[in-house]
Order: sequence, then structure tokens, then C-alpha cells
Amino acid sequence: MNGSLVPLGKPRPERADAVRNRELLLATVREMLAEGGTGCVTMDALAERARLGKGTVFRRFGTRAGIFRALLDADERIFQEQVLCGPPPLGPGASALDRMVAYGQARIAFLLDHHSIARAALDRNQPVPAGEATITRVHLRMLLGQAGLGLPDLDSLAIQLTGALEGPLLLYLALPEPDTPPSPAAGRPLADSWSILIHRLLRTEPGSTAT
Repeated sequence: MNGSLVPLGKPRPERADAVRNRELLLATVREMLAEGGTGCVTMDALAERARLGKGTVFRRFGTRAGIFRALLDADERIFQEQVLCGPPPLGPGASALDRMVAYGQARIAFLLDHHSIARAALDRNQPVPAGEATITRVHLRMLLGQAGLGLPDLDSLAIQLTGALEGPLLLYLALPEPDTPPSPAAGRPLADSWSILIHRLLRTEPGSTAT
């Protein structure tokens, strides 16, 4: 959901006080979400709860949506670290098939877990961000190459799979907010369907192995 997470170089270091304020604000947002959901998080309420000036909060986040984008970005980076450096099959060390299945299932769980935050991170004055070179697209393209499918255009295939995995959920975020968040059980059919899709693509049956 955020195209900035693909590593493009070493980020510019922040001042120590800026780092402390960022960590304090993100921790405070998490506390507020646990207590009252996204509806209780405003710029003024966050500044008061964190005991920081309103100007500090505005400089850090810019808008209320920016608060949730920052929180989502922080969690996206943790997710990315698990994909790049964590244990298999999500991390390195498993077959391309197993990693693709594990990635899709973990990503679906992540998207559903962060549903309310992702909704709140959308700026209603801006178009829904779709089609960016997210970690999903880049990661799936790499695994498709490792799978040795012998297809002429793996880039387009990676885009199609990214849309199948994230597109419908991302578009759903732009709809009027429902009364209740998605049920935790909602992810199971999506995860099962993703597994079937990847096994069919690599021409294997669930339970078999592929390189």
C-alpha cells in the first residue's frame, strides 16, 4: 500500500530529538487506537496526549491522514524486514512457490489487520493510490524469475498478481466506512484462493513442491 518501502538507499539520519518525538507520537497513536479506534485520533488529541506542541505534530504528520500513513509505514517496514530477512517460507530459504504462497497469505492478513488504519490514511482529496511499485510487485517479480516459468513477460504477470492480491482490498478502502471492520475469518478464503492461484500458475498441486 505504500510504494516508498522498496529500499532505494540509506535514508537521511534524523536528529535525536526528532527520532524521540516520532517514536513517542507513534506509540501514543497506538495507545489511542487500542482504547477508542481511529475515530478518537485527531491532531489536537494526539498533541495533548503526547504532551507535545501542536506545531510538532503538524510538522511531523501534516494532516490527520498523515498520522495513519506514518503508522502504516512503520508497520510496513516491519513486514518488509520479515520478508527480506525473516525465517522461511516468508523469508529466504524456501522454494519460490512456497515463498509466493506464504507472502500472499501473510500480506492478506496484514491488509485485513490494518484495514481501519489504511482507511484512515487515505486523503479523501487525493485519488486512491494504486499501481505503485510496492514491495509486493517487486517481490513477486523476483520470485517469478526464480520459479523458471519460461514466460516472456514476467513484469506484466507480477503486476497482475499484485492487483489480484492487493487491488480489491485497496479499492475497498475507498468505499464509505462500514459499521464494522472485516471479520478475522474473512482472510481464510482469500488466503486459500491465493494458494490455489499460485499452485495453478506454477502447475503444481497443493502439497507438492516446486523450485
